[in-house]
Amino acid sequence: MKELSGLQDVQDFKIENNRLVHSATHEEILAGSTTDIYFIRTLEILRSTGKSETEVTAEIFASQPGVLCGAEEAVQLLKSKDVKIWALGEGEEFEQKEVVMRIQGQYSRFGIYETAILGMLASASGWATAARRCKAIAGEKKVFCFGARHVHPAVAPVMERAAIVGGADGCSCILGAKLVGQKPIGTVPHAVMLIVGDTVEVALTYDSVMPKEDPRIILVDTFKDEAEETLRVAEALGKKLAGVRLDTPRERGGVTPGLVREIRARLDQAGFNQVKIFASGGLNEERIPRLSEAGVDAFGVGSFISRAPAIDMTMDIKEVEGKPMAKRGRIPGITESPRLKKIC
Repeated sequence: MKELSGLQDVQDFKIENNRLVHSATHEEILAGSTTDIYFIRTLEILRSTGKSETEVTAEIFASQPGVLCGAEEAVQLLKSKDVKIWALGEGEEFEQKEVVMRIQGQYSRFGIYETAILGMLASASGWATAARRCKAIAGEKKVFCFGARHVHPAVAPVMERAAIVGGADGCSCILGAKLVGQKPIGTVPHAVMLIVGDTVEVALTYDSVMPKEDPRIILVDTFKDEAEETLRVAEALGKKLAGVRLDTPRERGGVTPGLVREIRARLDQAGFNQVKIFASGGLNEERIPRLSEAGVDAFGVGSFISRAPAIDMTMDIKEVEGKPMAKRGRIPGITESPRLKKIC
C-alpha cells in the first residue's frame, strides 16, 4: 500500500465496502492511514516551502509516571525511515515528564507517524502500569491477564502482551501469549459446564483429554455451593487436582474472603492440601490483598488492566537543523536524558 504523503493520496485512499473489521491492518498503519490529517497538511506545506528535508530532533515524554510499553512497536514502525532513535526499554519505569523516546532525522520521514507512535506508547504503557500495580500487590503469587474480552480483538494481544511486560505472569489470549514466547493460560468457561451438565463429569473429562503437563484446575461455581463443588471435584480427581477456580458473579456477592477461607479449611480438613485456590472476576487493587490474605494463591485480572487509562504521551520538536527550538511553555534543546539507549 502506498504511503500517504499528500492530500491527493488521502483523497485517493479507498476502503472496501465489505471490509470485515474496522481495525487498521499492518499495511495501513505503515502507510500512515491512521494518522491525524494535519500531519499530511504539514507535509504539503513543507514541500511548498522547500523544507521537506529539514532535520529535526523530536522528544516524547509522558504525562505521568508509569511503565513503558509499546516502544518495540514504535521502533519497528520507524526502522526503515532512516532516522536515529533513542528510547527507554520495554518494561522500564519512567517519571512524569521524563523523555521516553527521542527521534532524529528528516521530519518528512517520520512526522506522519506521530499519531500512531503516541497511541502505541500511551495505550500499552497504561496497560503495563496497571498490571505492575496488580503484581506488586500480589507479591509472589501469580497474576494472569484475562482482559482480552474487554477490548477490541485487534488490540487484545497488544493489551495482554503489555500486561506481561508490566509484570503479569501470563495471559489467556493466544496471540498475546505467543508474542512474548509464552503458552496461553486458562482452563474452561462456564459454557462447557452448562452444556455437559455436571462439574465432576467435566473435571474427569478434562483430566482424560487434556495434555498431561497441563495442571488440573477446575471451575467450581456453576451449579452448587462452591465449597461443596470443590470437595466433589477433589474427591473425583484426588491428588491430580492442582487447583479450583472461583469466579462467583457479583449477583451472588462475588468471590469473598469468607468464601475463600471456608474452601481452604474444608480442603485442608479433607486432606487436599495440594489444591490451590485461583480467583477471577472483577478483581482490582482493593480486592486482591484481601483475597490474598484469605488464602487465594493466584489471580486472574481482566477489566482492571484492560480498562486502565492510557498514559498521555506528547511529542515535541526540540531542535531544528541542530538549533535548539521549542514552542512556548517548553524548554528548547535536547533534554538531558541519560537513561535513553541508542536503538538505531
